[in-house]
Amino acid sequence: MQLTDEQIKILESKGNIKINAIAGSGKTTSLIEYAKLRGKSRILYLAFNKSVKIEAVTKFQEAGLKNVRVETAHSLAYSYIVKNSRYKLCHGYTSFQTKNILKIKPFGEKLNDFVLANHVNKFVNYFCNSTAKQVKELDYSQLVHEPKAKKFVQKYYENIEKLTRLFLAKMDKAEIELIHDFYLKKFQLSSPILNFDFILFDEGQDASPTMLDIFLKQNSTKVIVGDIHQQIYGWRFAINSLDKVNFTDYYLTKSFRFNAEIAELAVKILNTKKHFTEIKPIQINGLGKNNKTKTRVTLARTNVTLLIKAIELLIEDSKINKIYFEGNISSYTYAADGGSIYDILNLYNGYHKLIKDKLIKSMKDFEQLEEYADKTDDAQMKMIIQVVKKYTNQLPYLIKQLKINHVNDNEKQEADMIFSTVHKSKGMEYDEVNIQNDFISEEKIKKLVDDKEAKFDPKGLAEEVNMLYVAITRTKNILKIPFDLLPLSEQTEYEKYKNIIVEDAPIHISDNHKTERSNDYQNKIKETHKQAYQKWTTDLDDKLTEMFCFGIPINEIAECTNRTVGAIRSRIKKLELRDKYPD
Repeated sequence: MQLTDEQIKILESKGNIKINAIAGSGKTTSLIEYAKLRGKSRILYLAFNKSVKIEAVTKFQEAGLKNVRVETAHSLAYSYIVKNSRYKLCHGYTSFQTKNILKIKPFGEKLNDFVLANHVNKFVNYFCNSTAKQVKELDYSQLVHEPKAKKFVQKYYENIEKLTRLFLAKMDKAEIELIHDFYLKKFQLSSPILNFDFILFDEGQDASPTMLDIFLKQNSTKVIVGDIHQQIYGWRFAINSLDKVNFTDYYLTKSFRFNAEIAELAVKILNTKKHFTEIKPIQINGLGKNNKTKTRVTLARTNVTLLIKAIELLIEDSKINKIYFEGNISSYTYAADGGSIYDILNLYNGYHKLIKDKLIKSMKDFEQLEEYADKTDDAQMKMIIQVVKKYTNQLPYLIKQLKINHVNDNEKQEADMIFSTVHKSKGMEYDEVNIQNDFISEEKIKKLVDDKEAKFDPKGLAEEVNMLYVAITRTKNILKIPFDLLPLSEQTEYEKYKNIIVEDAPIHISDNHKTERSNDYQNKIKETHKQAYQKWTTDLDDKLTEMFCFGIPINEIAECTNRTVGAIRSRIKKLELRDKYPD
């Protein structure tokens, strides 16, 4: 294969280096070629997660490289700390389990014992992902932002800290099972010496302080590679390691995944960070030439948005048949604290006997669950609560239909539509990408920054922009993106695109957002929808409201009113029908 000039410079480098590699720029290929030139050396390749590790093992084996050991930070720590020890593992603890382990008794307001246990779990994770040697070195309260949760933490901070130390001690003594981040932390605190000549650290922008500390303390020649604009795991304590290390800089700026149009849009999206922070010039060259549209994905920020979109496409509009959710489809219906969407629905209906999760079963009513979600700042729980309030008793049927139409992992390529959050799509690529409108827009950024009373975290805001960047750069061919998510500079020129389809654009656009769309475009719509662009009357609104309340699918409403499906959705939103008639 022919290497680029940027790749050749990396192969010829000496000493510790960091490589800032844009999406689809062949970073794995570059690392394999780097390892080939050092075939007699002992090399450790650190992958970000298990799926990346499996893929990397295959690629290094195919390249005939027997001198490279492929691990994740956790699998490496496991081999040193857990293997052949008395320790046993679990994936995590719910608030109910932690409350019982620590024997936390009820106090103050109802559910305070569960709220306290929830914050202990989060503090444990914070410590395990830090470089701190002791819990008291950290200030957990700085991580809590929701007002009710922050008030609770400040009031009971001493208790939370004490119980966090106790919980960690129980894991260390093998009195309870270890969470995966604990044995990684224990590995880091042991100051391990890794016997390798070179260590290649992939996806460095998403490394936790714990991982980075282990890496930096080695005497090996170190190579860290990643994309500073793909950091989207700050909520899991990731830090942008490429900015933290003082290594020689190298760059991979040519993407073989997507074309020049996507590259240009990606740069302009990243440049929206200029509203709240200083950014260096960004260079992305799109060299992709794929013309296939075999794999199609719908990408969103949240599980809730994906569930709603899947229900809409599969059941309400009947536009697709076979579907696939990246990861286990059941993971989209569970809160981080263990409660399922069905338990929350049963609480909503007051069916306590049917609730399986012990924490949710202890709730007096649905309002108490909402209060708990606020006090613990549980974003996942809040989103599932939204879905339950939106669909109520239709949910079991709707989710059953999704599961019936869901294909197996080995049939993923046969799905009419793949659904994924942006986090689960990391490292993936698809022929067609459909972006949902739950990402941050430049307009929202400007409003937030211009509001003198608004408080925002620049790092968190940058990560929101990064999520949209990661989402659009999953495409190999076609991108469908809502008009509102286009950078403001692009909203007057979007018709220039060939491979980017802009959805939900206003009828009147231009430099001042007032120039009419082309007559040809409007005439095409009117050929199939005679009432398109005509003014909504009171009678039409009443007819729409009646059909909506009777649960008539949107595509049938569109057919009855001679309007487009998009126009019906827009009018439903305008009339706030989903809020007025949630059942």
